[in-house]
Amino acid sequence: MKKRKLFLPLMVMVFLFGCSSDNETNSGGTNVTIDKSANLLATGASANDLLSNNNFDQLLIEIAYVTGFRPTDEALENFENFLMQRTFKQNIQFSFNELPSPNEETLLLDEIVDLESENRTAYNQGGTLAIYIYFADAPADSDDESEGVVSLGAVYRNTSMVIYEKTLRDLVGNSVIVTVSDVETATLNHEFGHLFGLVNLGTTPVNDHEDPDAENHCVVNGCLMRAELQFGGTMMKAMESNTSKGLAAVPELDAECILDLQSNGGR
Repeated sequence: MKKRKLFLPLMVMVFLFGCSSDNETNSGGTNVTIDKSANLLATGASANDLLSNNNFDQLLIEIAYVTGFRPTDEALENFENFLMQRTFKQNIQFSFNELPSPNEETLLLDEIVDLESENRTAYNQGGTLAIYIYFADAPADSDDESEGVVSLGAVYRNTSMVIYEKTLRDLVGNSVIVTVSDVETATLNHEFGHLFGLVNLGTTPVNDHEDPDAENHCVVNGCLMRAELQFGGTMMKAMESNTSKGLAAVPELDAECILDLQSNGGR
């Protein structure tokens, strides 16, 4: 029984890290070795483990957020529903880790990796697969606001992602139709689609539907994994267009992406 607690933008950053294990002291003063190697793999490497219950039947999602930039409860509930819909995980839990600001004007991905190394607390253990999501108070260093190119999120390991929460909120501040929770939901779902191995990023497509002009994104119109959701401005336009037509603001996965997930152990 499920326990509840309560887009790579949208670029795909593929990193491969070596094995790692650290000694930490538990509450009883005993050194405990934590093997982190299974959480330091390339993006998409844990797609089957996320989708199926073959090796892990529980999911623990660590929400690490800078003070003042915690995601909305509504977005996390929507995100949990998305995971329940597309995976066989029935036990999904969230833990929350409030962090001080790193006091950076922008963040390089290497800096985000360093912050994870310093602050992440949840790693795979037994039948529990752990995910780390960092909600940042600074934009991506690669953003170019003069060109309207801003990143809302990125995945960079098999169980790691960043959401540029300040950028997201600034973007939504200009809309009277789309809410912060809408954009948080779309970004979380899109990025997790990449952790699921979409598109051609660890989950082999049943049929060819990868956009030839946008690697690891779907070519089917309206799909959650479309490249048009890669950057804030175009993503907002797509969501506002959906809303104006009476459709749900947050795009869903198309039939081809769902077929790929089903072929790799998902629903």
